[in-house]
Amino acid sequence: MKTIQIPRRFEATSWGGTETVILETSRLLLEMGHDTSILCPSALSNPGLEQIDGLPVRRVPYFYPYWGLTKGATEELDQRGGNLFSWSLMRELVREPGLDLIHLHTGKRLGGGARLAAKWRRIPYVVSLHGGFLDVPSSESERYVRPTRGAFEWGRALGWLVGSRRVLDDAGAIITVGRSEAELLRARFPNKLVVHLPNGVDVARFKVKDGPGFRARHGILSSTFLLTVVGRIDPQKNQSLALGVLSHLRAAGVDAHLALVGATTNNAYMDSLVAEIRQMELGPHVTFTGNLAREEVPSAYHAADLVLLPSIHEPFGIAVLEAWASGKAILVSKVGGVPDLVDHNRNGLLFESNDLSQAANLAQTLQRDPEFRARLAAAGKMSVAEHSWARITKQLVDLYCEVITREAANRRKESCASA
Repeated sequence: MKTIQIPRRFEATSWGGTETVILETSRLLLEMGHDTSILCPSALSNPGLEQIDGLPVRRVPYFYPYWGLTKGATEELDQRGGNLFSWSLMRELVREPGLDLIHLHTGKRLGGGARLAAKWRRIPYVVSLHGGFLDVPSSESERYVRPTRGAFEWGRALGWLVGSRRVLDDAGAIITVGRSEAELLRARFPNKLVVHLPNGVDVARFKVKDGPGFRARHGILSSTFLLTVVGRIDPQKNQSLALGVLSHLRAAGVDAHLALVGATTNNAYMDSLVAEIRQMELGPHVTFTGNLAREEVPSAYHAADLVLLPSIHEPFGIAVLEAWASGKAILVSKVGGVPDLVDHNRNGLLFESNDLSQAANLAQTLQRDPEFRARLAAAGKMSVAEHSWARITKQLVDLYCEVITREAANRRKESCASA
């Protein structure tokens, strides 16, 4: 079976949960004897061919269909995954020999272009919703379009041409990482194959790493209580709340430190965090690591005493699985797909979204009770066994086969009807 994976971008300097899912499942698809590769716009990179962990990655030219878009706005859209388009990507999909199925990890105009190519070739496509669709907070949706203010969007006609609004309607299947969103989509598309397929984790990769070395490299004492947030520097990830938790712990006399691990995808938000740190006089107690190499990320988890996920929106929360695989207790915001993963007081603790007081009090409880942290971490390690990439990729292959079989049956029916 030959498939192509289509994300909006796939670049090591801005790695996130979507990239992890695509890489891990694609590597296993190759190991299982299937032919898969990644085709994406060259956002944050350059056009050309590259191999990432043995996986072929083709990057092609792209553009944002706006007049008057500034260079800064374009860079911000690249970081956030803006509503771009690529004729080159469409041509590559039309020309690719022996293609059986397209797997979209994006929608809108880019997804519409892939949809049109699939229809022209009469092959099916599936869509994965990594960032949510029906349950995205309005504040987050507004941030995604903010860089385009003042520019004229001529891309609406382009979206109409490629059918960007019909990407989900015409998909052979819709894949969600969150159970609640799957239920919402089944209600909206009652005749559509909607599959809840949670993310996974490579347990072996996170099992043993150099936590003490990570602390030493970043000047964090072994005796310091280390609170760690892993995620891009972006308002969605809500690192501002983590600063409040750190301030609360230090005010209570705890020698606490905060590590913020991840690439910056919103420069204005990064500036606001720096201003908050200065205002709260937390400078010596906060470490920004930037985007770590993939092999260094497990060490960041192993160095932590507590992993915090304070997001205001999180369709799944892959950091939860990574923390569990690293044997760490978690304190997470009760949003999106997270409650489907975390059983409060058994394998982690939940707090209401953006509730600083509740998050800070729970963090202090965990800091004071290392035995409780150890019990939560042990239960998390048991929970993570259900989320192996091998298991998830096998389900993905089964779904591909079902969609391809349905498409072939539909073509036979059309052929008979027209005879």
